[in-house]
This record gives sequence, C-alpha cells and structure tokens, in this order.
Amino acid sequence: MLDLVAWLTKPVVIITSCGPPSGPQSKNDFRPRPQAFKSPRLEPEALTTSPTFFVIRGVEMSIDIVLTGLVKAFRILVPEPQDRIPLTWSNSPLVILPIVPLLVLSYLARRPRTQFLRLAILPLAVWSTLSAAYTYEWVNPVYNVYNFASGLWGAFALLKAVELAFVARGRLKIGEVEPGVMKSPPSNGHAASIAQAQLKPRLLLTFYNGFSDACELLSSMRGIGWDYGTGNDIYIPPEHRPTEKTAFLKSTLWSTLGYYLLLDLIDTGFKLVPGISSPTGGSIFFPNLSLIPRVLVSTGLHFATGVAFIAGFNMVYGLMTLICVSIWQPPSAWPPVMERPWATTSLHDFWGKRWHQLLRQIFFVGGGYPLSFLGEKIFGMLLGKRAARIAGLWGLLFGTFTASGLFHMFAMYAMGQGIEWKVVGFFSAQAIAFVFERAWKATTGRRVEGWWGRVWSYLWVVGGGQWCVDAWHRRGLGGGMVIPPFLSVTRLILLPLLIKALKA
Repeated sequence: MLDLVAWLTKPVVIITSCGPPSGPQSKNDFRPRPQAFKSPRLEPEALTTSPTFFVIRGVEMSIDIVLTGLVKAFRILVPEPQDRIPLTWSNSPLVILPIVPLLVLSYLARRPRTQFLRLAILPLAVWSTLSAAYTYEWVNPVYNVYNFASGLWGAFALLKAVELAFVARGRLKIGEVEPGVMKSPPSNGHAASIAQAQLKPRLLLTFYNGFSDACELLSSMRGIGWDYGTGNDIYIPPEHRPTEKTAFLKSTLWSTLGYYLLLDLIDTGFKLVPGISSPTGGSIFFPNLSLIPRVLVSTGLHFATGVAFIAGFNMVYGLMTLICVSIWQPPSAWPPVMERPWATTSLHDFWGKRWHQLLRQIFFVGGGYPLSFLGEKIFGMLLGKRAARIAGLWGLLFGTFTASGLFHMFAMYAMGQGIEWKVVGFFSAQAIAFVFERAWKATTGRRVEGWWGRVWSYLWVVGGGQWCVDAWHRRGLGGGMVIPPFLSVTRLILLPLLIKALKA
C-alpha cells in the first residue's frame, strides 16, 4: 500500500500541446509553444483521508479476510503434517466414516429424481473424506505406506462423491432409461417402450437390495455393464479363466497367490537395498555412484517398483474378485484388471488397454471433462464448432492425465514431506507423448507399434517415471511394511534357505 501512495503522490509532467520540437521561435510564428507544468503534489496525509483510499483499503482487507478464512477452513480439513492426530483404536472409526455418505450417494444415484438431495449431501461427503484422509495418521514410519493408501482412498472417495452428486439422471445400467427401469421388449414390430409398471417405485424393494445395488455401483470402478464404462467404450481385457463359478474362483485363487508371492519377493528385496530400505525413506538415485551405474541402479529399482505395483494391483483385485463372486456377483463382472503391460507397443496401447482402467472415470471427472468443457466453450466462441470439437478432445486428453498426476500427488501428501510437482509433470507428459504418437500417424499413416514402439513406451514410462517413483521412495514406500513379516513367505522360508545354501 505504501508503494501505491508513493506512486500517486509522484509529480506528473503534463504536455499541453504537441507542437514542433524545441528551438528558437521566429517573430511571425504564432503557434503556441509546448508548456509543461507539474501537478499539485498530493500529500500522503491528504491521500489517506480520501474516500478512494478507504475503498481500496476496504477491498484489500476484505480479500485478506476471505483468503485467511479459506486457508483456515482448508487447514481444519487438511491440517499441516505436524498437526495431524495419531491414529488409535478409539478414533479409527472416523477413518472409515466417508463410506457412509458415499454409500448414501451411491444409493440415491440409483433412484430417479434425487440430484437435489445428492447435491445437499455432497458437502458432508467432502468434509468426512478430507478429514479422514488427512487428519489422522500412522505415526510409526514403518506404517507410512498406509498413510499413502489412506490418501489414495480419500482422493478416490472425494472424486467419486462429486461424480455421484453431479450426474443429473443418476447412474444407469446398460439398457435402462431411468435408474432401475429397463426398456420393455418391442412388441408387434414397434420400437421399444417403457414399461409403465416399472416407472412406479418398487414398494417391495428391501434394504438388502438397495444396499447391494449401491455396493455394486461403487465396486464397479470400470463401469462394466454401466453407462460410464461399457456404454463409454472402455477396453476390457479378454478373459483367460474358465467361466464356470467354481473353476473361476479356483483359477483366481491360484493367480492371486502367485501375485502375492511376487509382491512379497520384491518387497523383501527393497528391504535389502541401502537407503530405500529405511522406513523414513531414501532415494533411488545413489550420488556416490558414477553416472552410468547410477542410472542402471535407479532404472532397476524403478522397474522393480513397477512390477510390485502390477503384482499389488492384481493381488488386491483378485481378493476382491474372490469375495464378490463368492457372495453375489457373476464371474463376468470381474474380468482381468490388466493385460500384460510389459508387452506394450505404444503409449496409447499401454495407458488405454494394458494398464488398469480402474480410475479412468474419476480422472475424467477430476480433469478431463472440466477441461474439455472449457475448451469447447472458449474455442467455440472464438473459432467455431470445428475448433471447439478439437479443443474439447485435447482438453479431455490433457485434463485426464493432469488429474491423474494431481490424484497421485495429493495422495502422496498424506505421507508427509509436502507435495512434489514432479509427479504431476510425469503424468501430464504422457499427454504430450500421445500428441507425438498422433502426429507420427498423421505424417506416416502408420501407428506407433512393434519393437520400436515398445522402446518408445519404455523410455517414457520407465525412463521418465523415475523421478515420480523416487518421490514415493523418499517417503518410505520401499522401507514401509507392505507385507507383514509374519506373513512373508520370502522372509520366513526362502531367504533363510538361500542364506543356508550360500553358507554351505
């Protein structure tokens, strides 16, 4: 504000006319000479008593009050790391509190004409989700990896709540015209019509049916059989297990055990690497090594982390498959979660098909759809419909990958040590790589594929992703307790046998 006062009180030189340059004026030249004069100096005391000063000062104070209030409100839900509350048995029920409003939103999303009620519940869902994810923490560094899991759950629940609240018609299964209302089959060659009996509320609908319907909507993260998944061209990997229920469960059990052993083996290996074996974290980049060995070590650790992620995803997904198929869902509702991501031939192939699509919808909601909408509106007004369509597609692409980066970064914030934009940079860079692949196809008429496409993909994911994985390991991802020691087959059996064999 003192700078503003000094600027306003600075003498101003005003030119009264734009005459010719200075020089001697002849006797017959009657044109007026440019004259300069200084404006009256405004004293700071007079300025601070003017109405303008009070208006500016009032606006400034109002903005400060609003921003301070927003920061305080945000810090109530997301406190500073040093202000977080240790997680105990007494407050642990508060951590699972967000599931209640989320289930209510899911239940209402399967009921027609409930959007107003869902929007009213949304603030409660946001409050409970942020509070549970960021207010309480596992204090022991060994369990910091569970803080990461809490952050992942909180980010997912937050975006899922926003999706369920804002979808106008609710969530529809394929073939439905309203939640729970199917199209009637065509009769006498006429188009399908809505069965009027189904439009009426089902008076005999039990609590169990409503609860199971809400659980089905929440558990169907890829939207298989729903309008946002199957109805939105999501890729589903081909099934390699038998479709008969008992045989399906048996095959799933064996594959889940295999992924568990693989994750256990890698997790045990991390505990043997200096630096990242510490629960407080360590870098995958070893500064005491020369350049080439350092790159080889970091690449190997990054690749091992990626394999651990693949094993972990498949293990958890397998456990959920065993539970849900055993209780109420058919095997077709749980197809494979990935399709050999190591065999990718392009980034389109990797991110669009081979990597898991479990978070696809919430990334659309968190960034893809909003940026696509803005791109269409802005470029539509300026350049027309064709430009709007192109801007919408690019907005969907960049918004989705940026939302993925923000999702992982804010989940990582629950582990402490602040945030790192390198994580967002890695995921956003994938959108740029997509542009390069599109440009290659437009120029050559051929897709990125084959062995060269595989090398290209590995450079972006394995090479470019090292700084992202390093941020996680510096927060204790490798040194944390992923597999409890009393459940580790590698530490209880395999490693002692290996040590005994080496000593023999």
